[in-house]
Parts: sequence; C-alpha cells; structure tokens
Amino acid sequence: MAEFPLKLIVGLGNPGDEYARTRHNAGFWFVEELAARYGGTMRSDRHHRGETARVRIGDAEVLLLKPMQYMNRSGAPVGSIVDFYKIDVSSILVAHDELDLPVGTVRLKEGGGHGGHNGLRDLIPRIGEGFWRLRIGIGHPGDKSEVVDYVLTRAPAGEDATIRAAVAAAAEVVPLLLAEGPQKAMHRLHTNVKD
Repeated sequence: MAEFPLKLIVGLGNPGDEYARTRHNAGFWFVEELAARYGGTMRSDRHHRGETARVRIGDAEVLLLKPMQYMNRSGAPVGSIVDFYKIDVSSILVAHDELDLPVGTVRLKEGGGHGGHNGLRDLIPRIGEGFWRLRIGIGHPGDKSEVVDYVLTRAPAGEDATIRAAVAAAAEVVPLLLAEGPQKAMHRLHTNVKD
C-alpha cells in the first residue's frame, strides 16, 4: 500500500505545437516524462478536455492529465476530472513553471495561493488550494513587463537543458513520494537538484 495517496498528477501548459517547447509548458514536460517512464500513452479525452494516461508507479495507479485548454483556463478540465473521479484535493499534484525559482530548481510544497501564475489562478477557485505543487524553476526575466514574452518563448539551449534535467530529476522522486511520503521526497528533491 502506498504511503502517500496521490491519485492525480496534472501538468500545466498550453496546447499546440507553437507552445510545446516554451518555458510555460514545463508542467506538460513533467507529465510527459512520467508517461514515458511508466509506459503510459497520453490520449485525448474530449469529455474532460484534456489528454490523460493511467500509469502504475510502484504499488500506486496514478492518473496523468494535461489540460488541453489555454493555461488561464486550466481549471475546467482539472475540475471535470476531479469531480468525475471524486478525487480529494490533497491527493492531487500539480506541476507548473515557476518564475520565482532559479532555472533548474524544483520545489515540492503543499497548498498556498496562485503567486501570480495564471494556471493556478484559474485552478484554485475550481478545486481549492490544498493540492500539492511541483514548482519547476524557469527563472525571471528581471522586469515584470517582460514576463509574458519570457514564459511564452523557448529558453536558450543551456537553460532548456537545465530545466529538462530538473524535470527528469523530479520524475525520479515520484516513486519515493508515493512509497514514503512528501517529507522524504522533499528532502531528496531539495538536496539533489541544484539551486
């Protein structure tokens, strides 16, 4: 029996090829990494307006979701899945890009506000604040007026590789999270991923 009852892992991003490699899609990359590692195939789920896959990680069966609406409308697809499967908010992990963390830093935390992130801003009124977050650092452009262009462009090759390595490192911690709980996973993740 898994220690931590994680039922749903959501990756936030924007649908479409033009956004696939942008910083804002780091959450999608995380879910795609888990699907690839655990033999899941992301399939269109029109009823819930997303792409979903079921994977077995250790003893746990986990549902993966990529909402297929734009970032600022992520709440409806996530809420639809949560309502349909009656998933408790504390059993949800949402992976998203984080401007306030240096490139390649990853942090796991429970609950909190949206911190200005448009995906979380839309999600919280729909399911509440009590979900877990996997915050994937993409750095900050330094000027608030540049944020939109920054998140919607691809990082330079070196930064892109660092973000993707952090996503892979985070995926490696998920079995520990499920088997031994968030404290051990946080310790491993926060000490192994470079700041």
